[in-house]
This record gives sequence, C-alpha cells and structure tokens, in this order.
Amino acid sequence: MTAPQTTPPPGRPSAFFPHRHLLGIEALSADEIGRLLDLADQYANMPKDDERARRLLRNRTVMNLFFEDSTRTRTSFEVAALRLGADVINMSVGTSSIKKGETLLDTAMTLNAMKPDVLVVRHGDSGAVSLLSQKVDGSVINAGDGRHEHPTQALLDALTIRRRLGRLNGLLVAICGDVLHSRVARSNILLLSKMGARIRVIAPTTLLPGNVERFGVEVFTDMRKGLKDVDIVMMLRLQIERMQGAYVPSIREYFHFFGLDYEKLAAAKPNALIMHPGPMNRGVEIDSEVADDINRSVIREQVEMGVAVRMACLDALTRPLTGEKGAAQ
Repeated sequence: MTAPQTTPPPGRPSAFFPHRHLLGIEALSADEIGRLLDLADQYANMPKDDERARRLLRNRTVMNLFFEDSTRTRTSFEVAALRLGADVINMSVGTSSIKKGETLLDTAMTLNAMKPDVLVVRHGDSGAVSLLSQKVDGSVINAGDGRHEHPTQALLDALTIRRRLGRLNGLLVAICGDVLHSRVARSNILLLSKMGARIRVIAPTTLLPGNVERFGVEVFTDMRKGLKDVDIVMMLRLQIERMQGAYVPSIREYFHFFGLDYEKLAAAKPNALIMHPGPMNRGVEIDSEVADDINRSVIREQVEMGVAVRMACLDALTRPLTGEKGAAQ
C-alpha cells in the first residue's frame, strides 16, 4: 500500500479525526470513538513488523513526559511509537529540571523548543495536560491526569470488549471499587455510555464521588446486588497513595465486601468478562483465581490492546503531517 503524495499543512486537524489533541473522552463523539476503535482493531491484526506501519512516523518525534510512574502505560506508548517508526524520547522527571523547581509552563516552553510532533503526558493534577496542550505546537495525548481522565485506557478497554463480544451497545457494565480516585472509571463511564452501554458503579460510600449520578449511572454499595446479570465486571485498583484518611476500615475487610471472588461473581451472567486496568493488587481488589481465569478474564488482552489503541491514536493525530491515510488503511 503506497503512502499518499499530498501532505496537509501542520496544525490542521484531519478529516479522519478532527481534533488536534486527545485530552479526554468527553470531547469525542460516538462516531469519532468508533473510528478510533476500528483503526485500533486493524492495528491489532497487523504483524508487529509490518513495513507500512514502520514508515508512517519515520522522522517524527514522540516524547513521553510522565510526572507519575506508570511502567505499563509509558512502555505501551513507547512500543506503539516505535512500531510506527517514530523516534521516541522518554523524559525522566525524577532527574529533570522539574525537580529543581521549574514550573509546568517553563517545562512546556523548553519541550516545545525541541519540536516534538506528539507529547504524551501523565500528570498528578487534573487539568495539567490541558494546560500543556495550550503551550506547545505539537499534538498532546493525555496518559492520565489526576482524577480527570485516562482516554487511551478507556479506548483499549472498549476495544477488548468489542473484540470478545462483538459490540458495546446494550451491554451492562459494572465498574467496581475505588471510583472516587479513578480517572479510568470516569473515562470508561463517558465512553461506554456514548457507545450505548448501561453502567453501574459499585463501591463503598466513602469511595463514591458525591455527584456520580449525574453521569447517568446506577449506583450500588452492595457488590452482589450490583453484579446481578452484568455482562462485564471491571475492577479498579484501590489507590492507597491518593488517600488521606480512612476510606476503608482495612484491606482485609475491603476484600471481604468489595473484592471480586467467584462467590460474588456468581451474581453476574455466566459468561461475564473480568477486567482490570492494572496494576492489580491480588487479594485486595480481585482474587488470583478469578484474575487468571482463562475463559473469562481478559486482563492480558487489555495489555495487548493497549499497544494497538495507542498506535491508532498516534496515527490519527499525526495525519495532518503524514497524510489522510494511515498504515492500517
């Protein structure tokens, strides 16, 4: 498949994906989400050494800037960029000028001078990624900001479900655990609702946002009642590092009431899929046997789909630079 001969000017969104940045799911339409999932599906089926892909971002630079540790997400973006032929720079915040007192805006100016085509950013503060996007010339992908959003995680979760069940519309999805601190929960609620799924959130009252009902979800504080007849059980990591105060009486008690085991899972549909964004705390959010269930757990598939989704996002955002057709089309 030959690359197109015309190259649209930089800074103009492509017809395929009319956004300069990917900052969250909230700004995307169902049609735009569907196109990204279709493209990611093609990348998932493509050999990892496909030459069409390796030419797509040749001489382009993708910079990973992670203010929070996340080996899984950063590595996934790195692999995705390398498979598309990009040059990848991983910024180590721990040894950078940021640790010496440099402000976020000064950092943005410094990075912009290096002229990255795509900046992948994870930050502990909600809105920090959006602020950076206003100060740089390239495209910005949100790899997780505070409690706000984690759009590529929601996309890879949706792709995993769709490849297993063939659809998103009409499914009943339970999102369980630390909803209060979870940007993954927020992005999944937004995405799956836009794609026609029904959403339940299940958590102790201390781990539920005060305004969670405004997202159009059903709220449960009893795990067995909440899991009744669901198609998908999506567990969340208990984010102890974000907690100040006693949100749960003890880890042992949390698992007793809200950890996923086969006894609680029996309330869901017999073929309900089990998901977790990782990293898992076995024996806290999920029992090891359930996590490793070869028929129902799709946790490993989620990791695999992460690379395909991030390839699709890099492809979609750089089409104004590389042309209107990506390597997977």
